[in-house]
Amino acid sequence: MKITKIVALSAAVGVVLSGVALTTSASAEPVSNSYVAVGSDTLQDSMNALINGTNASGSFVRVTAGSMTLGNFDAFGSAAVQTKPAGPYFGRPAGSGAGRDALRRSIDGASWTAANNTTPAKIITGQVDIARSSSGAGNNANSAGKLLYVPYGRDAVGYAYKGGNASWANLTPAQLKSIYEGTLTSVGGITVKPRLPQKDSGTRSFFLSAINVTTPSGVPDEQTTSLPENDASVLGANEIIPFSVANWVSQANNVSGVNTLALPAAAGVQLGSPVAGQVPFTGSAPNLVPSAGFYGDAKFGRDTYLIVERSRVEAGFTGGTNPFDPTLAALVDPTKPNSLTNFGAAAFRPGAVKTKFGFLAPSSTTPIPAYVNG
Repeated sequence: MKITKIVALSAAVGVVLSGVALTTSASAEPVSNSYVAVGSDTLQDSMNALINGTNASGSFVRVTAGSMTLGNFDAFGSAAVQTKPAGPYFGRPAGSGAGRDALRRSIDGASWTAANNTTPAKIITGQVDIARSSSGAGNNANSAGKLLYVPYGRDAVGYAYKGGNASWANLTPAQLKSIYEGTLTSVGGITVKPRLPQKDSGTRSFFLSAINVTTPSGVPDEQTTSLPENDASVLGANEIIPFSVANWVSQANNVSGVNTLALPAAAGVQLGSPVAGQVPFTGSAPNLVPSAGFYGDAKFGRDTYLIVERSRVEAGFTGGTNPFDPTLAALVDPTKPNSLTNFGAAAFRPGAVKTKFGFLAPSSTTPIPAYVNG
């Protein structure tokens, strides 16, 4: 399981540059007196690097927000988190859907309950500012929406598999659909067992949509599973599971702070491509490079997002609960060279760090309004 937590202290909105390498180590999760991000496992490691400081791109980069701390909470870890001083302990938001809904409850003041979590329902008003999401707004996109999906980076989804044979490397979308619906139980003469991450996983929902599966009948525990996403160590013999290519690249390149690919339990795990004629990446670890062709696929390529309350980051929008906050707006403004959503190529820009973590530039930098009711 992936657990990496370090507090980021800052002096101004921007990126700190240094010729001196900085190493950081895992510590207790932060309690922030400014902005808090929760949600997607897919984005958490690159966000940890940007917030805590990293020289993965060859130049030290650290995104900061005033003289206050930023808090980036992993998708998995302790059942409950406390995100701000004197705030409540509440169920950890695990995954894109949970992060989005925790942000909504932070805005509207309704009680928050995390799925598959025994932590009691809590009022979490003001406890979450940013939701990491590997899923887009989908049918909830609306020009009058009170949330804003700001593009973070381009990812793609393949599938990790353990065992099998050569035929498992390029399963077609039709084969994957049959596997996950339970009508195809053997590939290449070997029994295949499909697995899924927990239900709030954006990677899970994206993958099932891409292979056109509504009811994954081939996965007996799909309603109750608590498996983390992007964790190769969960696979047993002849099992497959959807996997973020960006996370695979970052783990293999040893920049993420975690590497589930190298664990003994994950020995023999490989990444398959459902896109005909395309590989997920090129090169050899620790120098894997994402494949632009795979990431550009209409079914399996995806933009990822940071979700924020629209009224806090869009001056003049009056449909929200909270007023415009120029510091938060700068943190998620892709036109700012030092923001979390920047994708500049220079080594001292956040975009270069995200590239090392397996992301490419998003297909668009235009924010998407969603959720007309907040």
